[in-house]
Amino acid sequence: MIDKPKGIIDPPLDDLLEKVENKYQLVIFASKRARQINDYYTDLQDGAIYNNVGPLVDSNVDDKPLSIALREINDNKLVMREPQEEAIILDDDASEDLLDFGEDTVSPTEAE
Repeated sequence: MIDKPKGIIDPPLDDLLEKVENKYQLVIFASKRARQINDYYTDLQDGAIYNNVGPLVDSNVDDKPLSIALREINDNKLVMREPQEEAIILDDDASEDLLDFGEDTVSPTEAE
């Protein structure tokens, strides 16, 4: 019996689109996770401390990081969060220095 080749067609795209709101979110979600998997393998080869989580599904050595990421999404191993959920809410007494405003935004002290 011939095994069905794995890759971008497995899991089916229609199944993956049920996990996210639209195809653009799927692309961004899968690509970010694929980069994390790729960085994990790079750290593994360099002997560095692991800053990234490795594959959450069974994978072969020949599997590409994107294929692994798509299988993780299909198996519900990953949950997509809205950017607002990732923000840390500090108390009123907390210092504004602890906030990370990123490169594209201006911190409240620089806006004045």
